[in-house]
Amino acid sequence: MEKEHKELPKLIVILGPTAAGKTTWGLTLAKKYNGEIIGADSRQIYKKLDIGTAKPVGEWRRNGLRRSYMVEDIPHHIIDIIDPGKRFSVAEFRDKAVKYVKLIHKNNKIPIVVGGTGLYISSLVDNFHIPHVSPNKKLRQSLEEKPMDELFVLFQRMDPEGAKVIDKQNKRRLLRALEVCILSGEPFSQQKKKGEPLFDILQIGITVPREELHTRIDARVDQMIKLGLVKEVDLLLKQKYSWELPSMSGVGYRQFQEYFEKVKSLDECIDLLKRDTRRFARRQLTWFRRDSSIKWCTSLEEADVLVQSFLQE
Repeated sequence: MEKEHKELPKLIVILGPTAAGKTTWGLTLAKKYNGEIIGADSRQIYKKLDIGTAKPVGEWRRNGLRRSYMVEDIPHHIIDIIDPGKRFSVAEFRDKAVKYVKLIHKNNKIPIVVGGTGLYISSLVDNFHIPHVSPNKKLRQSLEEKPMDELFVLFQRMDPEGAKVIDKQNKRRLLRALEVCILSGEPFSQQKKKGEPLFDILQIGITVPREELHTRIDARVDQMIKLGLVKEVDLLLKQKYSWELPSMSGVGYRQFQEYFEKVKSLDECIDLLKRDTRRFARRQLTWFRRDSSIKWCTSLEEADVLVQSFLQE
């Protein structure tokens, strides 16, 4: 099986918790190895959500026959593509990512997936075939009436494995997971069916000591505030994007709801964002550590050695 994998097109994945340095590592490697980047971040897919998602600063430019989101002259795909009022599924991500990996290879370049959304990365790495379960309005309404803790207990009962990694503060995600469990009769975490490998993959995880990661997260949040995150949220609300949307219910945005509703002070909301981001990073690591094929690195130099050797195989 290993030998068969070697015949497949190569794909590099750079993953890790938020604020670990994935963007820098990805850009450095893409420049060195003639690569293009495919984003695997469920927040950076949205247009207008720039500061709160730590989206790399870039611009849309012509790149050959098509337009690409360019960051330091490196084309980025599946970033800045969806209106905040729309939904984007894991299945859609997988299909787009597979298309771009093949396209990048066709142009004799190296595809590098960079991101921290575990489900996106798994869908590509494990070639998941994800069944489509359509939203059910009646079921959704009856679930929405229940308090969050009751929803979580219900989900825990139906899908103990899924309950370990889901963001229990994210009501939208919890409702969707329950909906899929109830309508399909199977645990949400087991809905994915693995397919045959499509690519020969090197997965590199970034390791940062816990205390240092927390310091980086705090510094990043402070920087986001300086860059105008509160104004960004305000503009989104003025454009009638509601807190219930997938785009607005994630870490970086929902923490400011009580500030805009005049329930909490700005400082309280900033502290809440720091705390929730630390918790989010912990959940990301829990997800990634289940995959024994990830090679964890503490420095970019260490990762570079692995990439060089992988590309020469």
